[in-house]
Amino acid sequence: MKDFKTYQSPFSWRYGSEAMRLIWSEETKYKTWRKIWVELARAQSEFGLVSSEELKDLEKNQDTIDIEKIWEIEKETRHDVVAAIREFAEVAKVGGGKIHAGATSMDIVDNTDTLRIKESLDIIEKNLKEILQAFSSQIEKYLDTPCMAFTHLQSAEPTTIGYRLSLYAQDLMNDLEFLHFVKSHLKAKGFKGAVGTQASYAALLGEEKAKQMEQKVMERLGLDPVLIANQVGLRKADLFVAQLLTSIAQSLNKFAFDVRILQSAGFGEWQEPFGKSQVGSSAMPFKKNPMKSENICSLARLVESLSSNAWQNASLSLLERTLDDSGNRRVYIPEMFLAIDEMLTSATQVISGLIVHEQQVKNNLEKFGPFAATETILMESVKKGANRQEIHETLREIAIQSWNETQENKPNPMEKLLTENETIKKTLSESEIKKLLDVKTHIGTAPERAKQLVEHIKKIS
Repeated sequence: MKDFKTYQSPFSWRYGSEAMRLIWSEETKYKTWRKIWVELARAQSEFGLVSSEELKDLEKNQDTIDIEKIWEIEKETRHDVVAAIREFAEVAKVGGGKIHAGATSMDIVDNTDTLRIKESLDIIEKNLKEILQAFSSQIEKYLDTPCMAFTHLQSAEPTTIGYRLSLYAQDLMNDLEFLHFVKSHLKAKGFKGAVGTQASYAALLGEEKAKQMEQKVMERLGLDPVLIANQVGLRKADLFVAQLLTSIAQSLNKFAFDVRILQSAGFGEWQEPFGKSQVGSSAMPFKKNPMKSENICSLARLVESLSSNAWQNASLSLLERTLDDSGNRRVYIPEMFLAIDEMLTSATQVISGLIVHEQQVKNNLEKFGPFAATETILMESVKKGANRQEIHETLREIAIQSWNETQENKPNPMEKLLTENETIKKTLSESEIKKLLDVKTHIGTAPERAKQLVEHIKKIS
């Protein structure tokens, strides 16, 4: 239940899925700490350090957690892990004395964070696959639909809607490959004690048994331990995760920003879905603002700004450990995941329900498309014996006249001016000129390559 008398992060309720919020909840954190302590005790019991009675007591009370009590204890201890140990020991009176034996706080905290990152990456992977399938459907739908391409936000040459969508999908395909790399290289601290030497566990069990104990616990947790660690887990691993999330944010920002441009009055070709009861403006009832796309761009900027913490933590964690990464990791890691979770969900809704105003696409083609044919007409005329400089000047004059008329919102007269021009008629017939003006002759191999990308996406399970 929300407490409206205190600060609530928008990520507590507005942004991100319930599944992602659960992973990064305080309850999940403390439950995972308990799980790790029990698994540690279980492995140590196999080497005689923890008795069967002590282990059974810890197992029995594993899920009996009083978070309010932990917070009360922390006010006195000023140490969250110590507070959680004491609260556990109060309910597990038989096994409580063996909780955390040989461990340092980050053996618990960082292994927990790695588990939560791993689960979060699973959600992001699922979301990436869903949005790619949504892109695939739209690419196929508009595979051969010509539209104007724009460079420098000025009309350029024709492309196809499907090909433009393929650019965004290809970026997300690269993000998915990067995610697989990050998951395959995600390693946890393991159980190596205060400065990573495993000295405390070796003192309890002996060096060989200490190594065996770590292996047992990590296998049961489903994590791979890093070979070399200091007091904390690899902050380099955090950096890889942050770079992945930033990369996804960049891909989604590019897509969403382009939707915003194409929905603007000057273009008018695309529109994100707009609900029947949705309100675009409190002042202007007619407005249909691209709110989801704007929100994606807003959260993308947040993700990018948060990611710098990972770089700084990896670079500035001095010698074996300093505590100046602790506070920001509590914030930036969950908020980056929640933001990307929200962005992927919103972007999937935008691409799945994307409205293409095909008549406006045709209008822009008719207005700007003929200009793209001037270079082809120049080359064809020269091939048939025309003077290049003479034809170039003729085409320049026709293009300027045509451009001026389109700026006055008149139909583009270029076809008429070209077919009636005596200089051009010397080398090109009217039918040849009209063929060269056909936008479908200017889209090259775009549909074929977009179709290949769709086939790649369909192979993703």
